[in-house]
Amino acid sequence: MASFKKYRVDGGKFSLASIDPADSPFLEGDEQAQRDRLEQLAGELDDLQNLLHAEGRRKVLLVLQGMDTSGKDGTIRWVFSRTSPLGVRVTAFKAPNDDERARDYLWRCHANVPRSGEIMVWNRSHYEDVLVPWVEGWIDKAELRRRYAQIQDFERLLAETGTVVVKCMLHISKKVQRERLQARIDEPAKRWKFQRSDLDVRKKWAAYQHAYEQALAATSSRHAPWHVIPADSKRHRNLMIAQLLVKTLRGMELAVPPADPSLDGLVVV
Repeated sequence: MASFKKYRVDGGKFSLASIDPADSPFLEGDEQAQRDRLEQLAGELDDLQNLLHAEGRRKVLLVLQGMDTSGKDGTIRWVFSRTSPLGVRVTAFKAPNDDERARDYLWRCHANVPRSGEIMVWNRSHYEDVLVPWVEGWIDKAELRRRYAQIQDFERLLAETGTVVVKCMLHISKKVQRERLQARIDEPAKRWKFQRSDLDVRKKWAAYQHAYEQALAATSSRHAPWHVIPADSKRHRNLMIAQLLVKTLRGMELAVPPADPSLDGLVVV
């Protein structure tokens, strides 16, 4: 069975070049076997989410980060394809609006943390506030370090108050990104997904890769570790994240609350 160890960031110096975005250790068997495995994992994730909801004490936060076209939307669609929408919430963090800019950068994130018994998925996150401002030159190195420390404190607060934090960086190659962006342009039905600003960000590919390396190394911790997900293969990306979530939820040893003994023998008429 494939291991997550190689793909977990343990702090210190870290290079994205050490992980091939085309790796696919979680793809086993033929295409049908892989689809069946994803279906199985999606079903088990639904069962585990039901237990999480029934227990009603803890919660899970899944953070998805990655370059444009890395597949954050697709991950959510496939991994949670069998999960009740009542137990999963998704928030997509875009560029902050005027109301959000008037507050500290973590305000909008804290307003969207999961409730007890819930899985919350962040499509982009507070990490946009250490990636974009640094690459664009809006903050200096001292402010960058302060934000790393503040993010660590924020995630420690979540962990100490019952939130299990799972952070995944969807790692794609520049070549695959070009192919996916081109597909959006070439297919009229997908053209709505394309923004010219995507090309401006692509020109800064190396700077963003370096910014990710810094952020992952500075903020991966025991209570909120980062995993780098090879994502050139969409199916591998989905299988790896689904398996990571199932492994995480199993490790929580979830259980339904003790049955109310006063209901023993009760007959509904």
